[in-house]
Amino acid sequence: MRTVAIDLGGTAVKLGSFDSGRLVEATEFAAVDGRLGLDEVAHRVDLLLAGEPARAIGIAVPGVVDPDSSSLLAAHGKYADLHGIDLSAWARERFGCPAAVENDARAALVGEITDGCAQGSRDALLIVLGTGIGAAAVLDGRVVRGRHGHGAILGGHITVDLDGPRCPCGNIGCAEALASTWALAADAAAGVLALGPGLADHLAERGTIGIIDLVQTRDEPESAAILDRYIRTWAAVIVTQCHAFDPDVVIVTGGIMRAAEVILPALRERVHADLWSSSFRPPFVTPDDPSTSVLRGLAALADDLPSKGRP
Repeated sequence: MRTVAIDLGGTAVKLGSFDSGRLVEATEFAAVDGRLGLDEVAHRVDLLLAGEPARAIGIAVPGVVDPDSSSLLAAHGKYADLHGIDLSAWARERFGCPAAVENDARAALVGEITDGCAQGSRDALLIVLGTGIGAAAVLDGRVVRGRHGHGAILGGHITVDLDGPRCPCGNIGCAEALASTWALAADAAAGVLALGPGLADHLAERGTIGIIDLVQTRDEPESAAILDRYIRTWAAVIVTQCHAFDPDVVIVTGGIMRAAEVILPALRERVHADLWSSSFRPPFVTPDDPSTSVLRGLAALADDLPSKGRP
């Protein structure tokens, strides 16, 4: 019997089947317009299993998980049709096995401390720099969740500018509203950024720009200034999280890490310079296989479910 991992990402659904903790097969398909039909997910899982029963299911969602109902409590602009659905109950009814339901950043962290770039760490912080800014933490071997499911995952919604814009989450001056891929695209579309000729060409060609475009045009003063502001914002998030959780390692992941050779050293230097004087200066690592971090973490969480929970 295999363990199945279901990563309900913002733009795509990734599936993986595991045998004794080893990834046997993985596949993915697109989520259309931020909506998701569980019937389609179940059909894809059936194809993946090819008639073999599942031992357990792990499900990741890009938002807050209600710890009492295993449902998606909040994910601004994503999968509104899943809000309030008990995903653990759905998995038990559809596949006849127990399920672990978790926030995607937490699952990625579990994947990396179980079998990844921070393997064996009991005190770790994960920061996801992608479309938004995600976060997760583990303290003394226990994943931080909090009583209401919000613990440690809202790093992107730390206020870094009291006079900043209102974030879709409702807060003012969130790091994500100031230094994320979606914020960059929105600011570029609104014409509020000073763009050098190279970055302006990228925008004209594709109608949008991403942070990788900033890296590629960082020889231009305009791009360098934006990139520096973004790095300082990300560093403020990590410093705050380090002050809160005192990790022995910081895992930085997400699409921006395609430019890790540029971003990671600058980010580490800034964080180490800004931390409290006696704070431990943690090493910064990035996953070797970030595309499977969530799947690997889900498999580990599902495999830890008590056997008595199976029907």
